[in-house]
Amino acid sequence: MKKNHNLFIIILAVLGIVGACKSDFLDVKPKGSLSGEVLATEKGINALLVGAYSMLDGVSNSFGWEAASSNWVFGDIRGMVSNKGTDAGDQPDINPIQSFSETSTNSYLNGKWRSVYEAVARCNSIIKVTATALEAGSITQAQADVFLQQARALRGWYHFEAWRMWEKIPYVDENTDATTVKNTDPVVDKILADLTEGTKLPENMGAIGRFNKTVSQVLLAKAMMQMKKDYAGALTILNTAKNGKKPNGDAIGLSAKYGDIFDIANRNGIEAVYTVQYSVNDGSGGNNAGSGEVLNFPYKSGGSPGGCCGFFSPTQEFVNSFRTSGGLPLLDGTYNTSPVVNDYGLTPAQPFTEDAGPLDPRLDWSVGRRGIPYWDWGIHTGSDWIRDQTYAGPYSPKKQVYKKSQEGQYTDVTSWTSGYTANGYRMIRYADVLLLIAECEIEAGSLANARTLVNQIRARAANPAGFVKEADGTTNAANYVINQYPATGAPFDTKENARIALRMERKLELGQEGHRWFDLNRWGVTVAELTKVLNYEKTTQWGKGTIYKDAALGPEDVTFPVPQRQIDLSNGNIVQNR
Repeated sequence: MKKNHNLFIIILAVLGIVGACKSDFLDVKPKGSLSGEVLATEKGINALLVGAYSMLDGVSNSFGWEAASSNWVFGDIRGMVSNKGTDAGDQPDINPIQSFSETSTNSYLNGKWRSVYEAVARCNSIIKVTATALEAGSITQAQADVFLQQARALRGWYHFEAWRMWEKIPYVDENTDATTVKNTDPVVDKILADLTEGTKLPENMGAIGRFNKTVSQVLLAKAMMQMKKDYAGALTILNTAKNGKKPNGDAIGLSAKYGDIFDIANRNGIEAVYTVQYSVNDGSGGNNAGSGEVLNFPYKSGGSPGGCCGFFSPTQEFVNSFRTSGGLPLLDGTYNTSPVVNDYGLTPAQPFTEDAGPLDPRLDWSVGRRGIPYWDWGIHTGSDWIRDQTYAGPYSPKKQVYKKSQEGQYTDVTSWTSGYTANGYRMIRYADVLLLIAECEIEAGSLANARTLVNQIRARAANPAGFVKEADGTTNAANYVINQYPATGAPFDTKENARIALRMERKLELGQEGHRWFDLNRWGVTVAELTKVLNYEKTTQWGKGTIYKDAALGPEDVTFPVPQRQIDLSNGNIVQNR
């Protein structure tokens, strides 16, 4: 339902309807006025809601790749499951983000800030117009409640997005004076209160793209875990949510095969508790498609998919993490002593033999690597799919990429690249919900319960029908060996061991989906963990050069600096967080 009224919303934003404020730190520049009464109807408020939901993709015609809600830059490049990729000169503002040397003038930070506060402004407009409509009698109290619950849940999520980035943020509601608001006041309880309002929504919202009770419960629990470490409260909420529904009333659960989750045809499949909706070939020129992820395809040469651009190349350390022993991950970190073989420095014409060691089968649904079938595009042929191996490394992204057989149907044919796709971002996956519950169970000391949940996900990954296959459709593409954790002994014998296993499982299951840096921050291990990854990546042929040569991180790197542009515009009310 995402952008049927997109043009209408853009017009409203230009006229100053969507967020009336004097400071452009909210990226709102009023040009005129249009009475709120004009919109104060059920139809008008629904149109405004479309505009607020449209910001879930982060881009929404007005913002760049830095604002993508998939957080591929801030979650996964910063979290070191991916390199920037491409070459050193393309989108250079990502370079310092991946090397932990960004400053407050970095344009990617300002773009993300502007995007989330534009979204907040749209939510506040809905709240104001809903009050007008209710007073005028053009909507009922029941209708107003559902509108307000959606607007507040969205507002809570957008503020939480900002909090995860900066922590020291302004909270902006419908009564805030944007010229005086500060980022030094407490905001956590206000964000949680907004998200709580969403849990009052019905399960069936009649549309796949709206928040419902289940979606709001998961988002609230995530925020409780991240901001307050309230694992007990989150556990109660998540145990209800796991038995919930999609916003259109359909059931949720684990997909039978891991790879099926990422097929565009299954973008709203059983695993997708909430998918940010994208559409193609709708007259928007690709603006309603996956604009935020359009760069994240193999470089266009040889037989590769997409028309651009070679970004988002998985790190070697991430690839190595899929090494198994006895079907289990190497939780002691020794996977880096037996790195997965790659084709660095080889041309496609030169012979190459893939790694023969045991691997978790999820690797080849997460990463494109030479010699392994890549969807229905044939064998990944190596360096001709990489823009610059000496900078990006030897791997390609895969989860967001479309099948060759889907070109034209799920890809936009009117824009400069077929990388504009309908493959919506899976903002909440059912496996994510189960792993969040397992995390809470570990903190509660219920290690057996946590093991059962983690093993459900590993059992799905072990389904041989879901392994990447060779062209014959039956032969496994690599030596896939994966098992469940044993009922006794390590790692679910102590809380600390169980934490290590859970954290690795999130890396393997959700890698390249925008979660990693935020996860590390929640666990309080960002500096220690990423220092280890960084030290390893510096040993790779590409990492020892431009990418990570002088990189280092410290305690300040668990947040990003507040954009200097926003400090300058705030007349001293917004201050730096470092």
